[in-house]
Amino acid sequence: MREIVTVQVGQCGNQIGCRFWELALKEHAAFNTKARYDDALSSFFANVDVRQHPALRLPVGDGRGAIRALKARAVVVDMEEGVTNALLSGPMRDVFDTAQFITGQSGSGNNWARGSRHYGPMYHEQLLEAVRRQAEDADSLQSFLLLHSLGGGTGSGLGSYLLMALADEYPEVYRFSVSVFPSQDDDVITSPYNAMLSCAALAEHADCVMPVENQALMDIVTSIETKSGTGTGPGASGGAPAARRDDNAVKRGSSLSGVDGGDVRGRAGHGGTPWDGMNGIAANLLLNLTAGMRFDGALNVDINEITMNLVPFPRLHFLLSSMSPVVVPADRGRMAPVPRTMDQIFTEVFGRDRQLASVDPRRSTYLACALLLRGAVNISDANRNVERLRRGLKMAHWVSDGFKVGLCDRAPVGVPYSALCLANNAAIQKPLNAMCERYKKLRKRNVYLHHYTEYMDLADIDSAAVSIEELAAEYGCVDAARAPDTVPSIAPLGIR
Repeated sequence: MREIVTVQVGQCGNQIGCRFWELALKEHAAFNTKARYDDALSSFFANVDVRQHPALRLPVGDGRGAIRALKARAVVVDMEEGVTNALLSGPMRDVFDTAQFITGQSGSGNNWARGSRHYGPMYHEQLLEAVRRQAEDADSLQSFLLLHSLGGGTGSGLGSYLLMALADEYPEVYRFSVSVFPSQDDDVITSPYNAMLSCAALAEHADCVMPVENQALMDIVTSIETKSGTGTGPGASGGAPAARRDDNAVKRGSSLSGVDGGDVRGRAGHGGTPWDGMNGIAANLLLNLTAGMRFDGALNVDINEITMNLVPFPRLHFLLSSMSPVVVPADRGRMAPVPRTMDQIFTEVFGRDRQLASVDPRRSTYLACALLLRGAVNISDANRNVERLRRGLKMAHWVSDGFKVGLCDRAPVGVPYSALCLANNAAIQKPLNAMCERYKKLRKRNVYLHHYTEYMDLADIDSAAVSIEELAAEYGCVDAARAPDTVPSIAPLGIR
């Protein structure tokens, strides 16, 4: 048994978390038709007998025990009660206990300093107690998974504080973060400060960060709408015929629809929200990332192996992610996806259109790359495609064979196979440099700084900016590095 404790912080983190728990339950229900509590379910859910008081945690045993009540291995944090109240009253309410929630009322006011330096110490004991309960319920805790955004106040500020606390209290447990980077035209005026400060905390205290950009998610959702003929994205018009439905067509109950089957933007379903499509893509990332530890496979990759294989230097742990297919249709009986070859799947995950960050990794240097494959995939097909694509990629000269391939037997529901690509690539310097430029525009005029200096020193803000500039420069050095003409060797010592 290998468990992951998910910590979802702020409005964005909790919305992604809610979509993730919904899709995780659907995926396990499709494969676990006898409703048994097995090792796969135990990774994210505890089995609880609520007839006892206090509720009794039931062990996995031989994996054939009946499911009583599933409770998510999660800690839910927000300084506003809107999203958390929606969770407690929504269709996922039975997956959580009120003891897992830590909430405030006034919010962080889109201020990293208020979230980190004010609410962090204020809720320190409650945060660690909630995490401790989840950690002690786990038999073999593998890692913490932080879900948050960098643009607001709670997800960035309190998320940074909690990440630092986890590093202090559980230094041996890996800390993964799925962090939503704000777009260039973000409507939060202080987001450049918040993003800079929280990104510096991620560089310092996280073991692995998977950046997800709002703009990239929006572009993917718009593309899916246009191709499926359901939306108003570029190229769609009211009188034009609907586009031919392909494997990306959005169906009821798919990962891009709402909880009761809304469309890609959540318009049709009563449980949908305008952000369901974007949150569904981020949730799919988590499902594919953890499939290897939840299900059997010929060449499974444990989540902790990702850090071991993809992070050659401690600070260079920001991984670009891409998926194919990016949306999984749910109504298999009425709409089978268009057959796709493995060659198409591999080509797509290395293309720019499938990246969850607005970058083109093919134009920059790969430090390392992992391909996590699910479904009926033959290892020979995987190796053949790796060799085919390697010739067009720029690999760091010290690791020309820097590919990690994982094979999981269980495909996502509704498709024969899928691929998740995680790349430690120097292209991440583009969003880091953009973050620095946005910060400098505000810092140059010292606007809004008084809201931050109320809780922290100005030197700490500037120090965070320097840290991210140095991080971008480190990636830049890797991108510019060339193999030496000759490799120096040490002459063997003779025997005297």
